[in-house]
Amino acid sequence: MTSIDVSVSLADRSYVVSIGPGVLDGASGRLTALTRARKVPVVTDSAVAGLHLDRLRAGLAGFELVPIVVPAGEGAKSFATLEQVVDRLLALEVTRQDVVIALGGGVVGDLTGFAAAIVKRGMNFIQVPTTLLAMVDSSVGGKTGINTSAGKNLVGAFHQPLAVWADLDCLTTLPPREMKAGYAEIVKYGLISDPAFYAWCEANAARLLAGEAGPLAHAVAQSCRAKAAIVAADERETNDIRALLNLGHTFGHALEAETGFSDRLLHGEAVAIGMAQALRFSARRGLMPAAAAARFTQHLEGVGMMAWPREAGIAPDAASRLVAHMRQDKKRTSDGLPFILARGLGDSFVAKDVPLADVQAFLETDLQHVPSERAAA
Repeated sequence: MTSIDVSVSLADRSYVVSIGPGVLDGASGRLTALTRARKVPVVTDSAVAGLHLDRLRAGLAGFELVPIVVPAGEGAKSFATLEQVVDRLLALEVTRQDVVIALGGGVVGDLTGFAAAIVKRGMNFIQVPTTLLAMVDSSVGGKTGINTSAGKNLVGAFHQPLAVWADLDCLTTLPPREMKAGYAEIVKYGLISDPAFYAWCEANAARLLAGEAGPLAHAVAQSCRAKAAIVAADERETNDIRALLNLGHTFGHALEAETGFSDRLLHGEAVAIGMAQALRFSARRGLMPAAAAARFTQHLEGVGMMAWPREAGIAPDAASRLVAHMRQDKKRTSDGLPFILARGLGDSFVAKDVPLADVQAFLETDLQHVPSERAAA
């Protein structure tokens, strides 16, 4: 299978997302076209290093790779780890024209991208995502950042990569749980504005999650095309177009905060539950048929994914705490907190007039749903 190239058109910041098996094989030619440097720092985590660093090194024959290994997990998106990465880059005497590679999932990509954004006021970096979620979401679009005690991704910068190399062979080492977390961000693009792609996801999710090459390549490419179009139209989320990508994220980030940004709830798992909640809330407000919201909840359950907050161990009395977490959301403005709601499957929109009291009332009901034996297992 040949690689698929998806262009992200941003004038002088444009770049290509290369998707397919074997993208890292012979990557020296790709890198030579992007930099004159021969010494290349690679930020990765302790888990990914053992799985993919040697393959990247083989693909970049002729370059000297300098690994910067950070701890695995969401906890690495911190000021402390950022400082360590920045100090290592400066010790290597990098220039703004040099390149640092982010080899890993969304945590590594966000952390490395932010470090690249602030070292010498901006140096080049390349995303090499190794998880499905990072391939279809966080590696594309230039959002970088770290978490703080106040919430997720509250400190960061827009900083576009030079390129994204999405090698589907990296997914062969991904656990099923991580594949499902990535699928949440794939089906999201259908829910936002593409009913046909949503229907494709319903029909092909099982094959995709099983790692079948054809469905997997199609899903990643279609997701990247959808995100590239949105980013090109609204790079810095100033006119509500890019805000649609936050479908499920306001609910989901609150769930992540409630679970301490830990492996108890992966980001993609939180987004899946959050999207189901956004649709159920939309139905509660009379914006879409309850049957359509239930259809998505049942789809998640059908592929073995969580769709209810109690499945993630959220307490039934957590509604007020979840709303408190939402108040820290970075999307909040002086006018309030926007929510991405839906009129149907494939018809989402930005709602800026949602009282948080209504959200809390919804959560108090939603949190009473007890997971089925299937979900709890």
